[in-house]
Amino acid sequence: MTESTLAERVGAASDPVLPTHPDIATWRTATEDDVDAVHVVLAAADAVDHPTWTTPREEVAENFALSHVDPARDILLAFAPDGSPVAAGSAMRHPSLDEHVHVNLIGAVRPDWRGRGLGARLFGWQHARAEQQLAEVGGADGPAAHLPGEIHVYAGEKDAALERIGTTHGYRTERWFSTMHRDLREDVPELTAPAEIELVPYSPDRAEDARLARNDAFRDHWGSLPSPSERWQQFVGGAFLRPDLCTLALDVSAGGGGRIVAFCLASVNEGDWEVLGPHAYIDLIGVVRSHRRRGLAPLIIARSLAAMRDAGLGMAVLDVDTESPTGANALYGGLGFTAYERDRVLVRRY
Repeated sequence: MTESTLAERVGAASDPVLPTHPDIATWRTATEDDVDAVHVVLAAADAVDHPTWTTPREEVAENFALSHVDPARDILLAFAPDGSPVAAGSAMRHPSLDEHVHVNLIGAVRPDWRGRGLGARLFGWQHARAEQQLAEVGGADGPAAHLPGEIHVYAGEKDAALERIGTTHGYRTERWFSTMHRDLREDVPELTAPAEIELVPYSPDRAEDARLARNDAFRDHWGSLPSPSERWQQFVGGAFLRPDLCTLALDVSAGGGGRIVAFCLASVNEGDWEVLGPHAYIDLIGVVRSHRRRGLAPLIIARSLAAMRDAGLGMAVLDVDTESPTGANALYGGLGFTAYERDRVLVRRY
């Protein structure tokens, strides 16, 4: 526990000042009606920055709907003179205050408007809002007064501009994540589950059990915080999760009670198929800490890969922390996944 409060470590943190730029007619924070404006910017940026995946409109709408997100304070938009949105950015604080205060920055400038300095102005506002969020919960009487604070932003390996902008604000690259692909035309290993383990697809009645298993499995993962019920329900009850492609490992031994001890959760967004063809994205793979080193991870992944193949999909995609404490890189490589591209995580700590 540190002696100074988080607010003191952040320093002066007043309301962020709206940027100005000679080419921008209006900078303003968002309203509930701006889901499409934000999505237009992100979709245009996705097509250039990482064409193998896109940001669904549903995901943008879910962020607007979260109870801890205030669009009028947390999301910024820039509009051209013709009224079209050309830049959008957000600063969203994770609701958990258990271990550290975490703010994530997401932003983009429409590709045809880049090279004018809009990204630096957008990031400056996001950073100021993130510091304000840290200070709001980190005052002497605040719930996070003596917790560490951190702000994260992901940048593609080739995104030198964002790395440069982040560096000027004190951010440093702390971690790398790799996107890995697996051709489902290649043989999928047939693995046998131990007698005390039963493999089943995901079903909605398992939602809370799955959330608790996820939180236990990821408790020692870098940058991870517990998934709150609200956000978890958006994920498992959303339009993209494919229960038939998901695998849960249940402990059906006398003392296991049928609880989830490992999980592989996958989704399908057909909007991403243009570049890679029909594929599934594996959102989460985890084994609760009491059941690690029993071979459950390859077991659940192999079952999900077979389900994807049988559903007519041609590829599986996932992202992995290159320094995962569970050795996930080697595990996925052994199951036929190969690295495709990397993202850095820029972090500012307080």
